[in-house]
Amino acid sequence: MNILSRYFWQESTVNIVMIMLGLLAMFSFFDLIQELDSLGRGSYGIGKMLVFVLLSVPGHIYDVAPVAVLVGMMMSLGGLSRHSELVVMRVSGMSLLDIGLALAKVGLLFTVLTFIVGELITPVSEKMAQRLRIKATDSVIAQEFESGLWVKDGKSFVNIENVLPDASLMGIHIYEFDDNFKLRSISNAAQGMYANEKWGLSQVTQTQFNYAKKLEQNSVQTRFFNKANWKSLIRPELLNVLLVAPEKMSAWNLYSFIRHLEINKQKSTRYQVAMWAKMIYPIACIVMVILALPFGFLQQRAGGANFKIFVGILLGITYQIMNRIFIHIGVLNDWPPLMSAIVPTLLFLFAGLVMLAFTERR
Repeated sequence: MNILSRYFWQESTVNIVMIMLGLLAMFSFFDLIQELDSLGRGSYGIGKMLVFVLLSVPGHIYDVAPVAVLVGMMMSLGGLSRHSELVVMRVSGMSLLDIGLALAKVGLLFTVLTFIVGELITPVSEKMAQRLRIKATDSVIAQEFESGLWVKDGKSFVNIENVLPDASLMGIHIYEFDDNFKLRSISNAAQGMYANEKWGLSQVTQTQFNYAKKLEQNSVQTRFFNKANWKSLIRPELLNVLLVAPEKMSAWNLYSFIRHLEINKQKSTRYQVAMWAKMIYPIACIVMVILALPFGFLQQRAGGANFKIFVGILLGITYQIMNRIFIHIGVLNDWPPLMSAIVPTLLFLFAGLVMLAFTERR
């Protein structure tokens, strides 16, 4: 059994890695073509463009891993079937369950790899890539509104005109309200840098509104400070969402950002779905092994290696499309985040188990 397990590992792992490298080369080429439009802007030359494409590779590894496992496993099983090796294994007493468990270990390896890449490498590389591109092209981080970024911070609303790649803030406007939603003060700062658990603001103008019982007794006081400290729930790591798409953030950063939104009573459905997807998506590698296994027992007249590769790619694309559709529909309709993230994986798992049962009965 150990010899057969090692043989499965050798045959399937090589094919999966080769398919993954092919997919990565294709996606990197598409990235390169897309970045040609920005070539020459600022100091964004060929060297920095290639570095940007290289830093984007871990994100693609995370995306293509389940598809690579599915296609690579179908190729491996197709080769074993073509040389009647699977038939010999079954005749020798190796059950379909034994074969499935041996191959599932390969899927588990790529599950762990996908999780590590998605949690530890992709968030860092994606952030570095975006910072490199923004800095080289003399741009700022894209904002949701023309007036900049708006963030709720406790009883205050904060407007930030620009966020630089090093997480420093430019053009900060803080509108503080009291418990009765009356405007208490407006603080305008030219720049902000985070250090020692607080933001250091420079060139600060603060306008204080003092309310009295009589309207004519209300007063306004304006003060100017060269330097001032601002304690806020907003932290540089929370601003990572501006650099990295939620789907490529780490689960821990997503959890921190979700807590920030919930503390400020803001909607967090999109980020909850992204967090659950980060936890479930790597498991798809094992599901793809189960889905690929029945194809190894198809007769060669039912389709050759090219047909199986085509079917594998088609199924992989279908899984990716279903994932995106369920995530977007779940966000739009406020479905439970876990359901939005797990339904496509469960559907493919069910399809794989049904085909395995049919293969076993045959």
